[in-house]
Amino acid sequence: MSFIGDFEIMKDFLKELRLLTEANNFIPIELHKEYNTKRGLRNSDGTGVLVGLTRIGDVQGYTIDGDKKIPIEGRLFYRGINVEDIVNGFQADDRFGFEETSYLLLFGKLPDTENLNKFQDLLGAHRDLPDGFAEDMIFKAPSIDIMNKLARSVLASYSYDEDPDNISVENVLRQSIELIARFPAMIACAYQAKCHYHNGESLHIHYPQKDMSTAENMLHLIRPDNKFTRLEAEILDLSLVLHAEHGGGNNSSFTTHVVTSSGTDTYSAIAAAIGSLKGPKHGGANAKVMDMMEDIKANVHNWDSEKEIASYLRKILRKEAFDGSGLIYGMGHAVYTLSDPRAVLLKEKATELAQFSGMKKEFELYKKVEKLSPEIFYEEKKDVKTISANVDFYSGMVYKMLNIPEDLYTPIFAMARMPGWAAHRIEELISGGRIIRPAYKSVLPNENYVPLNER
Repeated sequence: MSFIGDFEIMKDFLKELRLLTEANNFIPIELHKEYNTKRGLRNSDGTGVLVGLTRIGDVQGYTIDGDKKIPIEGRLFYRGINVEDIVNGFQADDRFGFEETSYLLLFGKLPDTENLNKFQDLLGAHRDLPDGFAEDMIFKAPSIDIMNKLARSVLASYSYDEDPDNISVENVLRQSIELIARFPAMIACAYQAKCHYHNGESLHIHYPQKDMSTAENMLHLIRPDNKFTRLEAEILDLSLVLHAEHGGGNNSSFTTHVVTSSGTDTYSAIAAAIGSLKGPKHGGANAKVMDMMEDIKANVHNWDSEKEIASYLRKILRKEAFDGSGLIYGMGHAVYTLSDPRAVLLKEKATELAQFSGMKKEFELYKKVEKLSPEIFYEEKKDVKTISANVDFYSGMVYKMLNIPEDLYTPIFAMARMPGWAAHRIEELISGGRIIRPAYKSVLPNENYVPLNER
């Protein structure tokens, strides 16, 4: 039989198996109501089911008055400190803030000058990948998706660690600091390998600089000429700070808690978190915003016309335009209502960058979509839910203004979130104590085994 014939037989068989699989895995929504399950670990009002306690981060987007959810301006806290105060603090000193934020998340206190300098030196000393790592673990097996390669690089780090399974706090801190330091090089090498081996482009290999911040190193590593401006590094640093932590309930941080609770090694736990973040419902959301905005740019002829923009947003909500999902990506959040503080801070800095990037007109279009979406949402859905722009709405635009390729949007999110994941892993090791094991109820009746010749 020919290869084509084999392929067609396999294709038909897989179609039959797909139909069988779908039929035997479908659970009607009515059963969830009957058994009062918490789908997505959500309560009936959309709030998250309380499954743990944390001292790392806090996300506030509403208050509860009796059985009513009262919208408030969003607030985000790292170790009890408002992230807005953290940002204002390091920006007032005209310095980068991601390293200070990483220290705060890992150890629970803001560093003084001496400890901050020591921590920065520690990160600098571990920026380089181990000898042979890039050649053997990245360039010999390039991936079209940088997140998959990042996860593989983290798992491969196990083989370069002399004490990989030791889950003492001191050893996990050592492993975490090394990963925070090496993520820029892992991501940049994975991206360069993809560009060269899959896209046929020139291979640009640069080495991390010990005296540069994380944001500066990232720009240094991905730019063919190594060049970037201070403003570019500042806004990337701000984005890293704003993405560094978001409470224990977000999907990837919760994944870190779940996997850590089994007693596994650091590399397995962090690789699992990366797999979670890769999903378009989590870390990949800003790429969907960019795709949507490209569609709006192509179909709205007058970007100054709020009427024309509003008309097209209605088509999107009616599933008549863009991807047919009926979603305006980047608008609304599971917790934030009146505002997402990360979006507010990023938008403020992005306004400054837009002046220098030649993208002021496009940035104004983003602001109009942000302004019009809540009222259009209310008109079309008749839903009183309060929505506002979330951080994904502006982060993709910021990366575009920074001339960062879309392939790197989610990996940069992972680089930013690494300190938060590490902090949650350590918290689980210190305070967890029990393997996380929620319950699933079987809704299928028992059946007798039927011998093969009787089926």
